[in-house]
Amino acid sequence: MRSRPRPAPDLRSFAIFFFLLAALVFVYPARIDSQTRPRPPLSARNVIIDTDAGSDDLMAISFLLSRPDVHVEAVTIANGMAHVPAGGRNVLRLLELAGRRDVPVFLGRETPLSGNVEFPAEWRSNSDELPGVTLPDATRQAEPRSAVEYLSKRLADVGHPVQVLALGPLTNLAEAFSRNPHAARAVRQIVIMGGAVHVSGNLGDGGVYKTNNTAAEWNIFVDPAAAKTVFGSGAPIRLVPLDATQRVPIDMALFEQFQIHASTPLAHFVAQVLATNRDFIRQGFYFAWDPLAAVALVNPSVATFRPMAIEISEAPAEIGCTLEVKQRRANAQVAVDADALRFREIFMTALGVQ
Repeated sequence: MRSRPRPAPDLRSFAIFFFLLAALVFVYPARIDSQTRPRPPLSARNVIIDTDAGSDDLMAISFLLSRPDVHVEAVTIANGMAHVPAGGRNVLRLLELAGRRDVPVFLGRETPLSGNVEFPAEWRSNSDELPGVTLPDATRQAEPRSAVEYLSKRLADVGHPVQVLALGPLTNLAEAFSRNPHAARAVRQIVIMGGAVHVSGNLGDGGVYKTNNTAAEWNIFVDPAAAKTVFGSGAPIRLVPLDATQRVPIDMALFEQFQIHASTPLAHFVAQVLATNRDFIRQGFYFAWDPLAAVALVNPSVATFRPMAIEISEAPAEIGCTLEVKQRRANAQVAVDADALRFREIFMTALGVQ
């Protein structure tokens, strides 16, 4: 019996089938990735943190990681309180604790742009090793690109403006702006913890570093050439100097609240950092340096800001001092005061300590 002839294949149907199959192959992994990678809320502000990874830096980072309205996009490591490799490792460990393995970490240069000033060796050792603090091991390494390579390109992206929180010497930002001057004017804002405008500096704190310079603050003093570049770059700057931070002491009441009520991994971490500084807190020598700058980034009303023209002194006796220059166009909004109670409320609420 002769079989019935079969109809010719429909080429259009085959084309549609293979198109759908290809789409599924490419889209499905992307769908899986989008489900596992944390996405920032639509209203979140994008923030890059440039830090020298001192213990108060890590508290400030913990605060921002605890805010649902902040998307920490990357962390860049500056030479300062911690040595750069150790600072990078500790930040990666903190991100591990926070469950934020999606945040890349970029390492900066290990020396200032000029000179060879360093924080005291004992302070650097404590920042490298974080005694008394427990953090998990990192499951990844810092990015192969340098902090300067990353910042010079990322900050210049006018289509995706970002804020920067600068918590250490300004070496990375100065190098990025020198490499790509457009980046300075494209960045949305830089909030800097550093300087002492109308108050004394802190180089002599603890009697460890012997100097006649009573006006400079450590972050600016370590790399004054970098600070001069940043303040002359035209970038929009909010400066949180010692003028404001000395209004916000971290006292025994706040310390005890964290020891008793810390209930999240990041709050426990902050409680441990505070415990390692218990003696300074009890003596009234411990202030919300970097945490105040982080709070001011998300809520500027925590401080009173005034427009000022800030110049970085290069005179030998006062190198690294942040001087207000009258009769000159302002290049920064400078915090001259701060609300300690408001800071405490914002900082503790974010970390779940009530």
